[in-house]
Amino acid sequence: MSDTEAEQAIKAEQAAEPEDPHAQAILKLANAMLRTTLIATTVVAVVAAVVCALVVGVAGLLGSLVGSVVALASALATILMMRKTAALPPSFVMVAALGGYALKIIVIFGVMAALRGVGALHVKSLGITMLVVIMVAALAEFQAFRKTKLPTLIIESK
Repeated sequence: MSDTEAEQAIKAEQAAEPEDPHAQAILKLANAMLRTTLIATTVVAVVAAVVCALVVGVAGLLGSLVGSVVALASALATILMMRKTAALPPSFVMVAALGGYALKIIVIFGVMAALRGVGALHVKSLGITMLVVIMVAALAEFQAFRKTKLPTLIIESK
């Protein structure tokens, strides 16, 4: 069997398999959350950076930028986890979500502790910006969930 025949056989097999409606719903939600989160957090991060730069100076600007990056990475980690676990059974998704949340909290506290001693960063600007961006990301994710048309019950026909 040549490469093209093997590729065609794989495509035919994939086409024969019914798509998982649960995974489709999760991926649709993840796409909506990504779009909404990126827009909202970018706006807030720019405003926070300008305010911190005006109030504190360069150290405030740097602290705000680092806080925004850490917070955005945290939000994007949630969306990435949704994408990676979409095809898993819902019980495993819940375990991954809780484990991912705990890991994100530990990483955020670790980053905050590590950056506390960096003199070039204004710690309060970093912390406040991170808190605000995380809260805005959570609100954006919630808003995306509310606006996305998802089935509440997915009943498989047999």
